[in-house]
Amino acid sequence: MAERGPIDERFGALVADLTRLDGVTFGAGRRGFGSGTLQIGGRIFAMTSGGRLVLKLPRDRVAALVASGEGGPFDAGKGRPLAEWLALGDADDARWRVLAREAADFVGRAGRG
Repeated sequence: MAERGPIDERFGALVADLTRLDGVTFGAGRRGFGSGTLQIGGRIFAMTSGGRLVLKLPRDRVAALVASGEGGPFDAGKGRPLAEWLALGDADDARWRVLAREAADFVGRAGRG
């Protein structure tokens, strides 16, 4: 069995916290892409990639967080950043929770639109 790394342990704690919220699921029974993600209404709002937490937020919020140095653009390996995705930099667990809840709210609202 593979040993879990620090990002996995931190994300596991985030999953345990956020799946208590109404409508938030982990993986939602998916296989392959989406299986290790936090979702609301079947839409992904948080995942890990390259040892970082990746969150879906409004594009202006992502731009502000990137400009502040709190995170960086996320490009999903395609060579072009995705405007509504942030790869969070070095942040503590409390900051992870705040931004992940913000992402859940954003994606949850978009899903009801």
